[in-house]
Formats: sequence, C-alpha cells, structure tokens
Amino acid sequence: MITLADLAALQNAHGDSWASPVAPVVLDGPRGSVVIGDGPVTLMGCVNLSRDSTYRESVATSPADAVRMGRIQAAQGAAIIDLGAESSNAKAARVPAADQIATLVPAVKGLASEAVVSVETYEPEVVRACLDAGARVLNMTGRQHEDEMLALAADYEAAVVLCFGETANVREIADVPLATDPLPALLDHFAPRITHARSLGVQKIVIDPGMGFYYGNLVDPPARARHQLRVLAQGFRLRPLGVPVCNAVPHSYDIFGDEFRKAEGFYGVFAALGGTHLVRTHEVAHLRVVLRGLGELEVR
Repeated sequence: MITLADLAALQNAHGDSWASPVAPVVLDGPRGSVVIGDGPVTLMGCVNLSRDSTYRESVATSPADAVRMGRIQAAQGAAIIDLGAESSNAKAARVPAADQIATLVPAVKGLASEAVVSVETYEPEVVRACLDAGARVLNMTGRQHEDEMLALAADYEAAVVLCFGETANVREIADVPLATDPLPALLDHFAPRITHARSLGVQKIVIDPGMGFYYGNLVDPPARARHQLRVLAQGFRLRPLGVPVCNAVPHSYDIFGDEFRKAEGFYGVFAALGGTHLVRTHEVAHLRVVLRGLGELEVR
C-alpha cells in the first residue's frame, strides 16, 4: 500500500534533489519547438512495427499503418512518436538491420511532418538510415555499438535517450539492481555514460531507468510492480545528473487483467509526481487526460 505518509517520507529524505537544475532538451518539431524539461510533461507515443509486441494495440501492420497510427497519436497530444521494428520482448524474433530499415524509413518519412520522430534500435545502420530520413531522437536500447551510435547522433545533432542496461540490447535477459533503494545504482550507471556521450559531441541527452524492460530477477508480477513504482516515484532523485528523465510507463497485465489499458494512466501519475519529464506511452489519449487531471501538469 502506498500512503501519503510514504510520499511525505520520501520527500523529507530526498527533497533536496529537486533543487538540482536540469538542462532542457529542445527539439525542432514541425509544429514548433518541443521542450523536454521542467514544465509540462512531454508525451512520447509509440508505434511498433513488429508483430511480436505484447501490446497488440500499438502494432502497425505496415509502414503506412504506422504513419496513420502516429498521426492519430500526434493529434491526441504526443509531441514525439517513437518507432521500432523489433519488439523488446526477450522472446521476440530478431529483425535484420536491412529489414528494420525497410519498414522504419518509410514510416519516419511519413511522420516527420507530423511530430518529432524517435527510433528505437541498437543497430548503427538503422540509426543512420532513420536520421537521414528525418528522425531526430535515438532511443538507445542496446550498448553493443554505443560509441558508433552516439557519434551518429552528434553528427546529426540528434537527441539520445540512454536506456538503463549493460547488455548488447535489452532483448538479452539481465538482472536489475534490487536493493531497497534502487536509485544509487541508477545514478552510478548513468553518470559516466552521460559524460562519455558528451565527450563524443552529443548535446541533447535524456535518460531512461528502464522500467518498461524485462529482467530475469523480476518475474513475479507484484514484485515487479512494486519495483517499478519505487523508481517512478523517485525520478527526481536523478536530477543531480543534470538531464531530463524519460519513463516508459508499464501496463502490468497480471495485475490489471482486461483493464490493462488503464494501467499506464495509473503509473503515469506516479511518474509525473516523481519528476519524469518525458513519458513514453502506448495510450496517449488516456495519459493526456490523466495528467491534465493533475492540474499544473497539463501536457502539451
């Protein structure tokens, strides 16, 4: 159970972190600048071009379908649309870089005039092709080619989302630190990566604690949900790193059952209260009204 006393204790123990300044990431979008930072929460919609995605409502059956779905999400309030051609599910089929390019590039070109486009990949060939096509954000879900991908982002003046993890890509099952307080491990993980990215010329950096990924030591649904809530409610403690925080809100099928589409709104409240700047969601319309219901956190 989460109580107001719990949240008050969290604020009392770590509230000084709110004073740490965060440099906003500003992206040129087709409808004006998109600012990821303190202020209104920015929404990132997601469209999956892989039929292995477990969130069936986000699956596009073709690049044209991805453009249609992305346009709807942009109209619903998403300033950024994240496209992926390979599911991050550990059991998903791997998609060769050439096949990813064949599906992502037409979708990127079709959506670049509607919203800022992000691509989720861990393949440098895919990064280059999508940046050439008009993508402006690289959602990095793997570290195997990290330096090459960061160098490409710097060349194109693109933003990067550094996702938590040490494996070649998040499809490789790994464990997550499960200490009572998970935040120190996240701070230790991201600090050197941010410094390294900047050394390679990347100026626009966002970090993602990885709450949407699968971990080998978090297979029990209630335990996983508790861990996710702990991290979502404490995103403000990452502010000393000086960069915005992105969180992919979970959907917890095992807990929410046939009401799973409401789950992202539930988690989104904790993400916003915890200081998340960029929320990645499959349910843009729902998140938009939930966050507007918080009053001062009205989204763009």
